[in-house]
Amino acid sequence: MKLGYDLTIEQTQKLVMTPELIQAIQILQFNTQELESYVQEQLLVNPVLEQSSLDSGDGEASSSQVDDRSENRELQKELDWKEYIRNSRYDDSGYREYSPRDREEDDERASIYDRVVSRDVTLPEHLMFQFQFQAKNNACRRVGKYIIESLDENGYMTSTVEEIAGATGVSESKVSEALDIIHGLEPAGVGARDLRECLLIQLESRNQLTEDMRKLVVDHLEDLAANRLGNVARALGITVHQVQEMADVVKSLEPKPGRQFASEAETKYVIPDVIVEKVDDEYVVTINDSSTPHLNVSSYYRKLLKEADSDTQLAEYLSDRVSSALWLIKSIEQRKQTIFNVVTAVVKFQRDFFEYGSKHLKVLTLKDIAEEVGIHESTVSRSISGKYLQCPRGVFEIKYFFSAGVSDARGEGISSNSVKEFIRELIEDENPMKPLSDQKIVEKLEEKGFNISRRTVAKYRDEMGILSSSGRRRY
Repeated sequence: MKLGYDLTIEQTQKLVMTPELIQAIQILQFNTQELESYVQEQLLVNPVLEQSSLDSGDGEASSSQVDDRSENRELQKELDWKEYIRNSRYDDSGYREYSPRDREEDDERASIYDRVVSRDVTLPEHLMFQFQFQAKNNACRRVGKYIIESLDENGYMTSTVEEIAGATGVSESKVSEALDIIHGLEPAGVGARDLRECLLIQLESRNQLTEDMRKLVVDHLEDLAANRLGNVARALGITVHQVQEMADVVKSLEPKPGRQFASEAETKYVIPDVIVEKVDDEYVVTINDSSTPHLNVSSYYRKLLKEADSDTQLAEYLSDRVSSALWLIKSIEQRKQTIFNVVTAVVKFQRDFFEYGSKHLKVLTLKDIAEEVGIHESTVSRSISGKYLQCPRGVFEIKYFFSAGVSDARGEGISSNSVKEFIRELIEDENPMKPLSDQKIVEKLEEKGFNISRRTVAKYRDEMGILSSSGRRRY
């Protein structure tokens, strides 16, 4: 075997992921909140970028804003930034004296903000408002405040009486006294140490805490959850029908009394990226502009670049920043176009859903849309990730329209979501005394033309949170 060095020339094809391409892919995959956060970061690091006041809901664009947008499009076509700047019209509308009209607009905007952005009452605030009128003294008030502020988001205690006594420097009896007051507050059940105590507190507040009811909650909660009412009836010496009535009362209670109040954690709101409306006999797709940041290249820095002929380093820096800004603007516009194309194809495939409802969803894959739009499957996946669609039937995650399924009698694909709706309807219409078994559901689905196994029915039922026939049976 001969060893040595050799020089050869060969041609290869490979995809080079430039920073700009990586940025474009990231922007496509961002949901609305992530995109807004990313844009805010870019506004901080790139002084050339500025956000249009249209994003603040001020109404129609001013003439200077329209000029800025048209100039952005022109900038994207030009390679010589300085040559463009020399020929562009400078508008310094972003840098002018604060006028009385501006003050009026700010006051009006603040008024709108006050009307729209309001903070819901949290559980600790709600409880402290009640507790302050029932506390017997300052020490009791201090202990009660400590207990209330230590409750978790569901209203349960996270500390023991001993721990609270040690932390507040009072006796355990004083802690129990404050805790008894909290147990009498609304919503009933707050301050409980576990589920059983929570249910007992609520039953007592309703004057429904009989001895049999206490035994049911304390000793037979697991049997109740598994619908083993016969075991409970034998243990309590009452009829199954009486246990069923007691079980109905227990099921009407709130196991997490604190969840009806606002959480102090950050609340996430769904902002639809796309709106689908029916106009005449067609479904029209539009991008929700309010969910997409509107960016411009600052006119101030365009003027600065125009005057930077004598400073080569400054001119190079500004040219680089302008180029980066325009690429970001272009990537955001491309994101909008890609989402529009994908959703338009989805609406075309799933027209029956928009016409007749979720039972008419068809099997749809990323490959189907990729072939329709003429893009890669990974691009389709990124364009629908975390995106939402608003239509006359509600707000849906776009991924909802993509699912596998089964074949009907005609050999056409039916979405698994559609099959779930049929299963839900069958269970809602069943005789509660004789609920349908999974095998019986299979037979009824076959009558409708669906070829589906019992195991698949059980899987779909579990995904919908529906109990088995034994768990649904009523006596």
